[in-house]
Order: sequence, then structure tokens, then C-alpha cells
Amino acid sequence: MGAGRTGLALAFMLLAGAAQAAGTLRIGIQEDPDRLDPALGGTFGGRLVFAELCDKLVDLKPDLGFAPQLATAWAWSPDGLALTLTLRDGVTFQDGEPMTAEAVKWNLERYRSAPESVRKAELKSVSAVEVVDPRTVRLVLSQPNAPLLAALSDRAGMMVSPKAAERLGKEFFTAPVCSGPFSFVERVALDHITMDRFPGYWNAPAVHFDRVVVRPIANSTVRLVNLQSGQLDIVQDLAPQDAGKVRADPKLRLTTATGLGYAGINFNLGNGDASKNPFGQDARVRRALQAAIDRNVINTVVMDGLFVPDNQTELPNSPYFNPQIPVPGRDLARAKALLKEAGVEHPVLSLRVQNAPRDQQVGEVLQAMAAEAGIELKLLVGEANTNIEAMTRGDFQSSIVNWSGRADPDANVSIYLACDSFQNWGKYCPADFGAALARGRAETDPARRAADYHDVVSIYDRDMPIIFLYHITAVFAHAAGLKGFVAVPDGLIRVQGMTLE
Repeated sequence: MGAGRTGLALAFMLLAGAAQAAGTLRIGIQEDPDRLDPALGGTFGGRLVFAELCDKLVDLKPDLGFAPQLATAWAWSPDGLALTLTLRDGVTFQDGEPMTAEAVKWNLERYRSAPESVRKAELKSVSAVEVVDPRTVRLVLSQPNAPLLAALSDRAGMMVSPKAAERLGKEFFTAPVCSGPFSFVERVALDHITMDRFPGYWNAPAVHFDRVVVRPIANSTVRLVNLQSGQLDIVQDLAPQDAGKVRADPKLRLTTATGLGYAGINFNLGNGDASKNPFGQDARVRRALQAAIDRNVINTVVMDGLFVPDNQTELPNSPYFNPQIPVPGRDLARAKALLKEAGVEHPVLSLRVQNAPRDQQVGEVLQAMAAEAGIELKLLVGEANTNIEAMTRGDFQSSIVNWSGRADPDANVSIYLACDSFQNWGKYCPADFGAALARGRAETDPARRAADYHDVVSIYDRDMPIIFLYHITAVFAHAAGLKGFVAVPDGLIRVQGMTLE
């Protein structure tokens, strides 16, 4: 048996050893989450766990509107400088502590000011948090901020128990306490995270499982094998090439949703010595690499045509997509001409990729395309959190980044490119780009706001700090007996309302 098959068989046997407990939902995900604290988290794997562990002030609907969760209503002041939230009555944290307006204020202040918080940029416009009464909290803004509600539908809106967080301090991520449908039980790194039903959950009738076990499995083939064998009930991020296998299996179901997330090649422009290379210092060289790329071929070869080729942070049908900058086709002659103009006809670029089959396959296709233009791509394969640590310290020339996407356009562009973003690993920070972002955040009129983000696109297309490649279609496979699962464009799995026959 070959080494690859041996690895698959071993992983299968390890997972097969765990028998399913009554009322247990077993979820297979693509990456091991980072620290399980909403103030610290930065990975999609973490968001998949938080979906069961930590409710948010508001949630995202399949149509990209916002739905009540911990807040039942919200209203903007006429001048856009205050957002008032009405909180759900009778909510308790998983340690029995009540979730009041004071607890919400404590959480938001922690996200705004704690030294360890990476949520500061998302709440930068909030100048004060006021408790109006036990069920009402008002966020006072220094300037209008249209993306704020979207931020509160993600980690900046997740409420944790102040009592537990103060008791555990910086170790809170080892035993997080929130107000979601399931309570944290244990975590074994790279193996599993176990959560048990929280009896005091405010929406308990919608929860039909006693336990949720989340298993990070980087290899999508292994995830599918364990689903087929009954060791998992639902898997996230199915390899698109395996969609046909799922459709042909009467025991399985395939569910997809065109996602808000995207992938791109992120360049190190100024984060230490690794940025001192032709790609980090000259936009013409980055533009040459883009000209060597055929996004449609990547989608056909690696994604079985299921993804959406794109060169911007927003989908082509979004009002925030700049139609004056369409998705370019491949142009090898232009690629070579740009390299010659820059004086580097045979540059070398190291590209960090995650140890997931899709990212590695994309890297290999990019490598072959770049070679035809005279560009040598050296692939550096690593685990997701290892790659993040390397990029944070500037140990990269370029990297394939995957963003899960948000309903508001600001978060999609700011996450990697805003000057104050903790994930701006490449240190891209031109003044005109920051000014355009600020205009878009402060504008509430949809048409004028779209024009502001068209300006944002024009600037990052000029500088090309990231070569955007495609929008990710969320592809799930699950047991035919799993009912009630609804795919949302954010790619998360919401257990409420799901049952397993």
C-alpha cells in the first residue's frame, strides 16, 4: 500500500474507534481552530466552533440580512452616531450568570481596549458604551459606521461570561464560557473539540442533540471517507471534485451556497526583510504574475467549476464590485513585458500554502502557469496556524489567504488591507486607500457608499497587494438522515433546528 493510502487508512481507523453517543452530532472541519476566545480568534475553524458555543448580538440570514439573536431589536439614531440594542430577556451564560446590559458593556469594552484583543479595529468607531437599563445598551460612535452591525454579527458581537473571563484571565480560551446552545467540555489539539448541550439555552427547543464533537481533518478525502463510513454526520469544505461522489451516494446529501469568502495571493510589501524582493517592492512584478494566471482554468481544474473566478473582494453581481475593472484573462505576452520593464525577467517567489488539498492544488496550478511567464514559484506547505504565526512575524514573501467573507464590504477588504487590521500581514498602508475606506465606512447612502468602494477597488488594483483569485462556494456533505441544515453564505454550520434520523 502506498504512503498516501496508508495515511488515509490510519486516519480512518483512528476516527472509526470513536463510537457515536446517543444524540451526538459529529462535524468534520478543514482546519484546527486557533484560540477559542472571541477577543483573540482569527481563523474560520474557530468561527465554526463559536457557531455552537457563543451566540452573537445579531446573526446572519441566508439572504444576508440580519436576524435577532441576543439582541431582539436595534435602531440607529437619525445622525447615525448611536446604535441602541434591545437585549433578549432571560438569557444566561453557560455558568448560570445572567446576560444583562452590564455584561454586554463589559464584553464590548474588553473587545475595544483589552491589550490582547484583536477586535479593536472592528469597534474603532465606538467611543462609549452606555447602559440604558438592564435590557438596553447604547453604542455611541465618534462617526457614522455602516459596517458596525455586520461586526456585531461575528466575533465582536459574541458575549462571553464576564465572571469566567475575569477568573481565567488570559487563559480564558482554554475553557470558554458563552451563551450559545452548547457548553465547552474539552479540546485535544488537532483531534477534537467536544461540547455538551446547555440546558439553560434561551432557544432550547430548537436544539436536538446532547453533544457536538468537532473534528479538524485537513485532508478532504479523509473527511469524506469518514462521512461515508458513518463516523461523521456532516463535513465542511468538501473538495469540489468529490461532489459527484456525494450526489451518487443515496446515503449522503450535497448542499452548496455561493459564499462571501475569497482566496488570493497576499504579498509581503513591508513586513521585515522577507519583503525585500521584486514582488514585495514593485507592483509591475505582481501585475506580471496576475497576467500569467488563468482564473477560469483554476476553477475548472481544482474546483470542478463550482467556484466564482474574481479579481475583487466582492462578487461580480455585488453593487460594490467595480465594473470598470473586470476580471482579466490570461496574457503571457503582457506578463513577460512587465517583467522585462521591471528588469527581472526570471524572478523567484516563495508562496506559503495551507496543508489542505485545495490550497496545494491551487498552488501547483499557479506554479505551472507562472513558469510559462518565467516566474519560479516555490511552494511552502504548512498547517494553518503555523502559517499565520509565520506571516505575523513577517516570515513570508507571499501566501494564499482564504477569507470566509462578511455581509458588509468593509470587512472583506479591511481584514487583510486596512492599516490597523491585525491580519494586514503584508503591511499595505497607502494614505489614499485609508481615506477611501474611511469614506465608505461613514457613508450610509447605498449608492454613494458603492461609489466609495469602487474607489477602494481602483486603489488596490493599482497597487496589487493581493491578487484575488476566486470566491469560494461553501460545499457541505452530510448524512441523508440529517434534516434541517441550511447553508448560509458565511459557510457556518448552525445546529439549531437540525435533527438526525
